[in-house]
Amino acid sequence: MPKKFLIIRFSSIGDIIQCMTVVDGILNHYPDAEIHWIARKDMSSFLAMDQRIHKVWGFDRKKGFKGLLAQAKQLKAEKFDFVYDAHSNIRSIVLKTVLVPRWKRWFGIGPKFTMRSKDRIKRILLFKFGIDRFPMPFKGMRSFRKPLEKWEIQDYSKVNTNWFFPEELKNKMDANVFSNLKGDKSKLVTLVPSAAWIMKRWPVSHWQKLVSLLPDYNFMILAGPDDVFCSEIEKEAPEKILNLAGKTNLLESCYLTQKSNLVISGDTGFLHAADKFNVKALSLMGPTAFGFTTGDQIKTLEVDMKCRPCSKDGSGKCKMKIYQQCMIDITPEWLAKEVKSAMK
Repeated sequence: MPKKFLIIRFSSIGDIIQCMTVVDGILNHYPDAEIHWIARKDMSSFLAMDQRIHKVWGFDRKKGFKGLLAQAKQLKAEKFDFVYDAHSNIRSIVLKTVLVPRWKRWFGIGPKFTMRSKDRIKRILLFKFGIDRFPMPFKGMRSFRKPLEKWEIQDYSKVNTNWFFPEELKNKMDANVFSNLKGDKSKLVTLVPSAAWIMKRWPVSHWQKLVSLLPDYNFMILAGPDDVFCSEIEKEAPEKILNLAGKTNLLESCYLTQKSNLVISGDTGFLHAADKFNVKALSLMGPTAFGFTTGDQIKTLEVDMKCRPCSKDGSGKCKMKIYQQCMIDITPEWLAKEVKSAMK
């Protein structure tokens, strides 16, 4: 009988994409494995990109604790052989308690279980006292793989390259995006100016300057509907910028990332999508500790400052007199030079 796996990772985009690497390891070790995944309903759509995942269970937050318990009972009926808690939050603990009760783990019965630790003590030492006990740079994909070593899953040599996107999505992007590109597609650079927290965003003025320094290139902006500042970047050169802020959903943005020549981004989910898709990218790393990529096709731009990293995700306050100096000091001139080199 094929082994059945459950991966628990509810959110966020970047973490789910980085966690998807474990599917490669599981299938390299158990080629016939049946893999299930539970994610937040609004985050689950792009897990369908990897059709090796047998079933994606969408958790609806609106249903609350009762809904989670009901879903836990449904999952228990699946009789999984392996359960991987890749989230380690209150919801995943509820699922773990139902699927793999502690007493069963004590006696070694029921599903095999492993969990990705959040290393909370190490985080307190780093962000409160500046004492670094993490392997730096901290690469998220590797941290998601490590707990599977408990099951002797360590081979990641064969990875998925056959990403699935619905034909209607491809047709929509061909009609609404690729046919409207402003310039030569071979000179197209994808910009991801936004991020969940302002502190890890590259300044708008820097994006504007970058565009002006690259007159021979054209650009596509990927961002959400609330990222109205993207219009300020577009105004710098509207004749060569296609601003898609708020015009594409998560799956569509992933598809456009996969089709990109070069992605420029801070610590965002789409940077990690480029990493997963083996797409060239320039990573702009500032305050965050855990957003470093793994692939050789991605180059990280960062400045050496004693206060870095100061945040797990870009939240919190900047300690420097010049706000966001770690991002400001990644200059547009520096980045323009890297773009020209990467696009040769």
